[in-house]
Amino acid sequence: MDHTELARAESPRGEVVLRERGQENGPRVQELRVNGVFVMDTLETTTERALATAALDLVENPRTVLVGGLGLGFTMHELLADPRVEACTVVEIEEAVVGWMRDGTIPHGPQFLADERLSIVVGDVAMALAEAADSAYDLVLLDVDNGPGYLVHDANEALYKEPFLTAAHRATRTLLVIWSADEAPQLGAALEAVFGNAEATAFPVRLEDRSEHYWLYAARK
Repeated sequence: MDHTELARAESPRGEVVLRERGQENGPRVQELRVNGVFVMDTLETTTERALATAALDLVENPRTVLVGGLGLGFTMHELLADPRVEACTVVEIEEAVVGWMRDGTIPHGPQFLADERLSIVVGDVAMALAEAADSAYDLVLLDVDNGPGYLVHDANEALYKEPFLTAAHRATRTLLVIWSADEAPQLGAALEAVFGNAEATAFPVRLEDRSEHYWLYAARK
């Protein structure tokens, strides 16, 4: 299997690389890596799409949605497939990733970003929520890591603790949802402390022909 680097960028958090892999004459897969660590690809998007659909199932009127993390856009794209969503704000800290989606370096990017209901903000999701109005969003989804046990950046540890969750609580009208690759009881306890409730649900997923369970942590306002 060959690998081709499509784009590379440096940010205050380190190196972001987009590369392509695949067999000769076979399908090509785009892959995003941060500081050499695999983040996601275009081959296996089950978990990203499941985050969106599972969260939407829990909210009667998800008119306004905020997503922390753009990545390759599959969570956002699944959200926008729901006609109940009137406005979707996606906060992505890596400006290069947004640029690659916009200019077609990530091939599906321009199509995904063409929806008029979509707003992309380059910045820190913690800052975005701190600056948001009270109860600004019916639904807030955190998709910047695969949960507190698989951080893309060490600084993201703060996103799973009470100060950040308190800001999310203020900006959330109905539901906060956080995706985790593993069960995260400390996250559940932090959500319980801030929201007064927390629900952890295991979701079966298929990853490279393996059966796995991911976890959805949800807290209601």
